[in-house]
Amino acid sequence: MKQPKNIFLVGPMGAGKSAVGRYVARALHMSFVDSDDEIESRTGVDISFIFEKEGEAGFRKREAAVIETLSKMDGVVLATGGGAIIDSDSRSHLSGRGFVVYLYTSVDQQVARTHKGRDRPLLQNSDPRATLQELLDFRDPLYREIADAIVETDGRKVKSVAEEIIEQVS
Repeated sequence: MKQPKNIFLVGPMGAGKSAVGRYVARALHMSFVDSDDEIESRTGVDISFIFEKEGEAGFRKREAAVIETLSKMDGVVLATGGGAIIDSDSRSHLSGRGFVVYLYTSVDQQVARTHKGRDRPLLQNSDPRATLQELLDFRDPLYREIADAIVETDGRKVKSVAEEIIEQVS
């Protein structure tokens, strides 16, 4: 297989999309972009602030616009936010403009990887595990719908996951 012009990483929070994406981009001499970082850069505020002021709907609107723009780039490894696939246009842009890798991560692993962070607005509640399970139940079929490859990340190091992706796209 010829290396795709773009690689898009999708999956739940805590899947390692940003860390894995940086590794893959370096190894393949591509640019790395994180959609959440791009939203923060464009707005000048963090994601939590956007959620607080505009709610999830406002954030998702901004996210869809960023995905539409970033997915048009060439030679990019893009780490998307966990909910980027909710928007049908975003799913279409991702699946039509690059090789989509779903980083599958169990809820147990997500809890372990996200429990210390305060920068995840959807988890600021009394039962983050239940929230993560609900999100995965809803989003998993959407991730799978557009995935060209599914890579499991539970209990794995960034390098191992990244090398599996590189092998699949080379």
